[in-house]
Amino acid sequence: MKQDQTEPISVIIADDHVLYRAGVKTSLSAKKDIRVIAEADNGMHLLNIIRNIQPDVILLDIQMPIMDGIATLPEIKKLCPQTKVIMLTFMEDNSMITKLMELGANSYLAKTSDSEVIYEAIKTCVAQEYFFNSMTNKALLTNLKQRNVAPPPQMMQAEAVLNDKETTILRLMCEEKSTKEIADIVELSPRTVEAIRDKLKVKTGAKSTAGLIMYAVKHKIIEEL
Repeated sequence: MKQDQTEPISVIIADDHVLYRAGVKTSLSAKKDIRVIAEADNGMHLLNIIRNIQPDVILLDIQMPIMDGIATLPEIKKLCPQTKVIMLTFMEDNSMITKLMELGANSYLAKTSDSEVIYEAIKTCVAQEYFFNSMTNKALLTNLKQRNVAPPPQMMQAEAVLNDKETTILRLMCEEKSTKEIADIVELSPRTVEAIRDKLKVKTGAKSTAGLIMYAVKHKIIEEL
């Protein structure tokens, strides 16, 4: 999270297609609260850049030469644990999306996404850690059901006892509601909602919002989105 919200969000675009990078950079450059500070054409190039400058957000293409996005993602998280990573791809692969979210991706967007969606994803990841959309939600739910196994043990415990308020907030999180929207619905302050969300992670053993969604599905707190 940026300490000074008046500072523009710094972004690095990592994609081997020059025209795609140029298009995204042009659209984001029109936003006063976004600043594209660097570009990379493969994962190795990107890692060399972030050893010197740590951006708020990285737009990371999955398919790149030399070092692809899948191999690069864990390395980014080691070098810049606070940096949000938004994966970009032409493929809608449920198992791949789930794998990448478990590895630490903060969102997953189709490369055909409108520039406004990319902008929204960047802003949401910085403010709320994750940007979920119909593609990520469907993947997390579908893959979990197909595997019919418990999520990785490091992500959650067997079962937690949640009170009605916690269950309601978890359901609303799965419905992509923002912290403010949830606060309005349950008639609590946003700060209290954030505290309950953190408590949910402790109770369930989830390490991330993706882990909480998996927990909600596994324990039938929410059946379908």
